Amino acid sequence: MSSINLNFKVVFARWYRAPELLFGTKQYGSGVDVWAAACIFAELLLRRPFLQGSSDIDQLGKIFAAFGTPTSSQWPDMIFLPDYVEYQYVPAPPLRSMFPMASDDALDLLSKMFTYDPKSRISVQQALDHRYFTSAPLPTVPNKLPRPAPKRESKNSDFDPNDGPTVLSPPRKSRRVTAQPEGFEGGEIRQPAGENTSRNEHVPMSVDFSIFAAKPPNRPTINSADRTHLKRKLDLEFQHPEESMR
Repeated sequence: MSSINLNFKVVFARWYRAPELLFGTKQYGSGVDVWAAACIFAELLLRRPFLQGSSDIDQLGKIFAAFGTPTSSQWPDMIFLPDYVEYQYVPAPPLRSMFPMASDDALDLLSKMFTYDPKSRISVQQALDHRYFTSAPLPTVPNKLPRPAPKRESKNSDFDPNDGPTVLSPPRKSRRVTAQPEGFEGGEIRQPAGENTSRNEHVPMSVDFSIFAAKPPNRPTINSADRTHLKRKLDLEFQHPEESMR
């Protein structure tokens, strides 16, 4: 298997990286693709991501917890990788305990794709020729696979102003303002006789007279002569109250 020289190791999302990438190798081949495909295969069987590490160190811990800590006999070149860190030994649990619904052929293929040593890992062609793909149940013929419903042919614009939710609440009563409304006297609005007044309708504190196309009524004033006469009358009432009572 030919290897590729690269100056970086981030070639997959962390959950799908092979352990040699997590240990900092700069020379790798198609074995990293086989490992990533195995992660996707396991995800399809579990219907969730298989190895969900939060960092490179945590990702290696997740891998070793699932398949056991690799030994020098399993992966001789491991200790020579740039970022190699020794982990506490953990034995490998049975593969069927993690994939109880998988067939024997599926477990055999997974175990060969998840081999630690990239030199011993199954190749892409060997994985495609594995008996899993020819054993029952056979894969569905591509033209019989379920397909999404075809999309509706869109017009120039899918927006229709007539579409939309229907207003269920009754419309508010409209109010009409006339030039000289009945019941308007001296800046006050009086309720016509015989109309229902049980509801408390708020009357505005001030009225904008410009909407009536008329000037506001003149405010009453007292001229100087009337003011003098009124002052004299008030003085007489306070001085001779008995005369004002006659």
